Formats: sequence, structure tokens, C-alpha cells
Amino acid sequence: MAKPLFIIIFTITVSFLSVASYQNATTLTAAHTELIKYGFPVGLLPTNIVTYNLNRTSGDFVVKLGDTCRITLPPDNYLATYSKSITGKIVENRIAELNGIGVRAFFRWWGITGIRSNGQDLTFEVGYITKSFPSKTFDQSPECEGLSSSS
Repeated sequence: MAKPLFIIIFTITVSFLSVASYQNATTLTAAHTELIKYGFPVGLLPTNIVTYNLNRTSGDFVVKLGDTCRITLPPDNYLATYSKSITGKIVENRIAELNGIGVRAFFRWWGITGIRSNGQDLTFEVGYITKSFPSKTFDQSPECEGLSSSS
């Protein structure tokens, strides 16, 4: 009697985990999938992506969001704004010429101009200034907190 009950519980558990995995996988857009291919975590982009275009030859990309948004970035709780259109150039472990993402630090807004990944850490570039954070803090794509007021 215990063996059939174990099989039923095991089957239900596996089914539940499969559905949960499928739901998490379906929330990834093409842009999120491309981030992974180029060595970045999905949490660099919010969840409200409408379209994404990539020129595979040049690496130039355009990400269109449903609206501008504001996000609190981990781990130091920097307030970031995302414009409706984010552009840049992506190659393996490097995003350059980035436009459309700003961060508030030292009482003013700064445009993030590039991001580098070494697998363990992400290094954000704001002009010539850089700051690194653990990549794992960006494993989940954030939801927009609301409309941004600086975009």
C-alpha cells in the first residue's frame, strides 16, 4: 500500500515541478535568451519586453519595452530607469554603446554605457567609472516598479 501511494505522490511532485519549470521558461523572451547566449544573466532586462532585434553580424541590438519603467537594482538598491527603447552592441561577455538605462548614484542620474561579464561578476560602466557586482544577483528578470520620471 505504501508503494502505490509513494508512486502517486512522486508523480504529482514531478508534474508540479515540470509545470513550474515550464512557466519560468515561458517568461523568458528572445532578448533574455540572447543575454544568456552572450554570457549575461537575464536580470539585466525587465520583464516588460515587447520586441527585440539583433543584427548578428554587427552585434547591434534594439530592445523595445511596453513603457518606461523604474527598477531597484540589487544588491545595493540603486534606482534604475529603463527607456522604452534600449540600444547597444553585444558580443561575448560585453555590451557596449549602451543607451536607455540610467542609474541614480551620488544624488544624480548616470547613463550606463557598458556592461562586462566574466561569469562570476558583472562590471557596469558609467563613462570611465566602473562598479562590479556578483552575476548571481541578476539571475531573475525584474518587474517594473512603475513609470520612471527621468526618461
